[in-house]
Amino acid sequence: MSKAFLVLDDGRIFEGSSWACEGITFGEAVFQTGMTGYQETLTDPSYHKQVVVMTAPHIGNTGMNTEDNESKKIWVAGFVVRSPSPVTSNWRSENSLEDELISQKIVGISGVDTRALTRHLRDRGAMRVGIFSGQNLSREEMVIEVRKQPLMSGSYLSEDVSTKQTYVVPAIGERKFKVAAIDLGIKGATPRALAARGVETHVMPYNATFAEISSIKPDGVFLSNGPGDPATMTSVIDLVRELLLAEIPIFGICFGHQILGRALGFETYKLQFGHRGINQPVIDKNTNKVEITAHNHGFALKAPTEGVFSTVFGTGEVTHVSLNDGVVEGLQLLERGAFSVQYHPEAAAGPHDADYLFDRFIELMQKYPVAARVL
Repeated sequence: MSKAFLVLDDGRIFEGSSWACEGITFGEAVFQTGMTGYQETLTDPSYHKQVVVMTAPHIGNTGMNTEDNESKKIWVAGFVVRSPSPVTSNWRSENSLEDELISQKIVGISGVDTRALTRHLRDRGAMRVGIFSGQNLSREEMVIEVRKQPLMSGSYLSEDVSTKQTYVVPAIGERKFKVAAIDLGIKGATPRALAARGVETHVMPYNATFAEISSIKPDGVFLSNGPGDPATMTSVIDLVRELLLAEIPIFGICFGHQILGRALGFETYKLQFGHRGINQPVIDKNTNKVEITAHNHGFALKAPTEGVFSTVFGTGEVTHVSLNDGVVEGLQLLERGAFSVQYHPEAAAGPHDADYLFDRFIELMQKYPVAARVL
């Protein structure tokens, strides 16, 4: 194997071996703490433009299969592992991890001290990065190339990952509700979770209008996860305000949580290194129950974590808080049907502690029936 280099924009360079597709790639360096679920991570559109460092040292032993994909392609900009598995050993595997990465032209690097790299990113923060393999650039030239790349702050990426036209995921069994899901980078597990509860989901483009949403007469609107800076999503934020004025029940997760928060008048900010993994502890302030949750975000909301806050849409409260760093992890309006969480209740991969939130969305649509109002 030829040498490869992982180059950070602060000048730190990690040497490893060329793995997966050879070449050059750039993105934001982030670390993912899950010990399982690398396939779901790779195919999660929220990782668009990010070079993912897996903190678990041994990756690839279960291979890849079509059924576990969360979208139609691999979205990560690059993949960093310490010890790729030399064999694939799982009855469901259809391809090896490396072969799948090569077929989709994903540049990777192996043999990196991922523990040292993760500690560096934790201390210095997520930053621009490049992976260079099969190149003859000097160290100085590689750093210069990395520093030419755009920052994640200010990035507008939903257009890249969103569906171009609406598609429908039917309910399993009797259809009880119809939901419009705004695709900001949605994972396949979300409409599946809704379908299991009798919900027909119309997955709509990121730029769907209020009129287009109203035309399908939904019982509620789902705001999905996705990549980029929520502050750039001004048209979607305006759409959410229209939905709130129309009193249509809303459930947002991850990126959708941040957008709902901005629609309520709160600011968002870039976290130092974000939360990415399937083992993040969050406390429900109303029940004091601790949930172990799946996360993938680099931005967060500035909102008061104590007491009730006021908005033009009525009063609300923060419902969930991270036990690691106190970040706002959930909020709700108290006088109309809208709530959101920073994490992933579909948890693919991950724990199912937060699965009940889909049931809460069902209860919200029952409590605030849109059919009783004229859109």
